[in-house]
Amino acid sequence: MSIYHEQFMKAALDVAQEAYDNLEVPVGCVFVKDNETIIARGRNRPNETFNATRHAEIEAIDDILKDNDISIFLNTDLYVTVEPCVMCASALRQIGIRQVYFGCGNDKFGGNGSVFDIHSDPRLETPKSKSYPAQGGYFRNEAILLLRKFYVRENDHAPAPKKKAARILKTDIPEK
Repeated sequence: MSIYHEQFMKAALDVAQEAYDNLEVPVGCVFVKDNETIIARGRNRPNETFNATRHAEIEAIDDILKDNDISIFLNTDLYVTVEPCVMCASALRQIGIRQVYFGCGNDKFGGNGSVFDIHSDPRLETPKSKSYPAQGGYFRNEAILLLRKFYVRENDHAPAPKKKAARILKTDIPEK
């Protein structure tokens, strides 16, 4: 049975800060086995690797599978600062993650309820792809603020970067 623990979401936020510090979109995650042990950390690395698929979840999944059988995910939960995108939500189904806890929603590419229901859509059910529960809103404001800090600065890896000198960091976050 999965139980939410605040310290794991705080750990994911620390990893997101590391992504931000490395000029990546600040998304961080931790995978927690048996409600008690972090078995992997992941942060976004698309800019660093020039590979758009190197999202935080994929980074951590690859790390876990180096030394473990896929069955480890049956007793493992994901804590991630931003709702998994469609790609990551599908990967989480494939590995059989037990539960997902996320910070803020992903209003453009969310795969855990904001845009698509990849995590729970019964049409996607196969013997090797099972649905999983997902809950959001944990440290939502902190996750949003990290994203805003990133998007207000210049991004040399973005195609045709736009000047952002006139942009200001908005710190007020409306309720859902």
